Amino acid sequence: MKKLVLISGISGAGKSTAANILEDMGYTCIDQYPAELIPDLLELIRKDDSIKYDKVALSIGINELDNYYNLLANSEFKPQLILLDADKETIINRYKFTRRVHPLIVSNAAATLEEAVDNEMAILEKFKKRNVHIIDTDDLSAKKLKAKLDMILDYSDFNNLAITFESFGYKYGLPDDADVVLDVRMLENPYYVPKLKNKTGNDKAVREYVLNSKLTQRYLKKAIAYLDFMFKAYDNEEKRHLTICIGCTGGQHRSVTIANYLYRYYKEKYMCYLAHRELK
Repeated sequence: MKKLVLISGISGAGKSTAANILEDMGYTCIDQYPAELIPDLLELIRKDDSIKYDKVALSIGINELDNYYNLLANSEFKPQLILLDADKETIINRYKFTRRVHPLIVSNAAATLEEAVDNEMAILEKFKKRNVHIIDTDDLSAKKLKAKLDMILDYSDFNNLAITFESFGYKYGLPDDADVVLDVRMLENPYYVPKLKNKTGNDKAVREYVLNSKLTQRYLKKAIAYLDFMFKAYDNEEKRHLTICIGCTGGQHRSVTIANYLYRYYKEKYMCYLAHRELK
């Protein structure tokens, strides 16, 4: 089922931080999307066959929210509205600290920061009477904001951690972004089998050669037990992305096969990505 979320609220209350958190959850986040193009966006979401637009979040200035909300209220996607709030003193102090200009001042809708904040708070009060989620960010850390968004959006641990499985060749050096490195150079090497030498781990013959080995099966059992433990531990620490690098000598056969295997094994549990550094 497609999900559509509207993020709005008082300027300076944390919309950008919330959008970043939703991006980590797998949402396609769009800032200040023109209200006039909403019908086009809905059509794009409706027709999209990939996962790119399965979860969409729009970050919107509260002064424009009525327009967006009315356009989307009757759509089949039933948007969830999340409003970020903070007290006046907190917002003014944040603007003073960051030295940014309030958007209502930029658009000549207000002459002073205090007037701009008052205007937005008046609009927010009207929306509080609707079926919306209000998050007060006065003393809210990014971690606590994430926890509240997780709860509101029913975001389970099923895909809370994003994992990249990347194959590589040791003779070309370790990947710079590796969090964990798995060495598979002890596995039987298809490179020395003439009919497999010029193939890669993406080919069925190489895959079967590597995976049918008893040593490979023992290795995978131990590697998965370790990864299961580690993924759960990192998930509890709120780490959002891990890069697991699998290395063999040249990065063509064994590492590609094992990276593919682990990707397929974990992709139903986590948000997984696959990369083969040495394959052109």
